[in-house]
Amino acid sequence: MHARFRVNGFAILLSDDFPEFHGGAEAPPPVGVTIHLEVDNADTWWDRAVAAGAEIKMPLADQFWGDRYGQLKDPFGHSWSIGAPVKK
Repeated sequence: MHARFRVNGFAILLSDDFPEFHGGAEAPPPVGVTIHLEVDNADTWWDRAVAAGAEIKMPLADQFWGDRYGQLKDPFGHSWSIGAPVKK
């Protein structure tokens, strides 16, 4: 599986690990990076991620800075945050 998207004209590519290219060993778990999604409806995207197997690290909740925000870890070990402005 892979994904390709553009941000400000630059291509960003994401792909699964290919252990056959580094001696058959599994890659170490990803650390130190959180991918943030600013979305239109945090609850919809949150529910979708949890249904796909994401583990909740920080529950989705209204935050003091005005966003509905939470953090997840996907089945591959990547950290994600999801946020959207709190609807008034």
